[in-house]
Amino acid sequence: MTERRPEKPVLTVIEGKYANQHWVINEDETIIGRDDVCTIVIPERQISRQHIRIVRTESVYQVEDLESRNGTWVNGQKLTGKRDLYDGDEIHIALAVRILFIGSGATAPLPFELPDHIGGRLRIDREARRVFIGDEELDPPLSLPQYRLIELFYNRNGHICTRDEVVEAVWPDVMGEGVSEQAIDALIRRLRDRLAEHDPDNQYIITVRGHGFRLINPMD
Repeated sequence: MTERRPEKPVLTVIEGKYANQHWVINEDETIIGRDDVCTIVIPERQISRQHIRIVRTESVYQVEDLESRNGTWVNGQKLTGKRDLYDGDEIHIALAVRILFIGSGATAPLPFELPDHIGGRLRIDREARRVFIGDEELDPPLSLPQYRLIELFYNRNGHICTRDEVVEAVWPDVMGEGVSEQAIDALIRRLRDRLAEHDPDNQYIITVRGHGFRLINPMD
């Protein structure tokens, strides 16, 4: 069953005291910050008065950091200047509030249903790069490529990750040299094996033929 997209993009907070709060983007320009004049007001001291701007262009939405004091991250990467926003992108404002961007009906529909909420048996502590299944931490820790891969899947929260996105996230320094499909498949297999050691009853990483991979994160 193909999920139905909202007619306009939605921003939804995915953890913390503002969790599940969401806003529909109705304007061509949306300002997020703690100042009352902002389109979306988030009253957190770490957030600048006018922190980020989301604008609609002819083809996509773009996010821009407004020279904020504590910065903005998109999918774990520091935001400098403008960048396009895609369905499932995670915006981390001042490391205080995490917001999921859910694309509009103009986005190509995905061959699965968007989860109702973020979360599940698998959890990640991004600050410490620790991975948990239930209350049990993966020990020994994942290798750096394995961690980068699971973090990519976790951030996308059930959305398909293409092979190109895997290469960009796991091997950012060798994009120009290329990474073979065999290397990607081998990394996927090793990560599946590590997760199965802790939870053999669930398959967390699913291959979507012709598209890429996605994470299924079952609830406890």
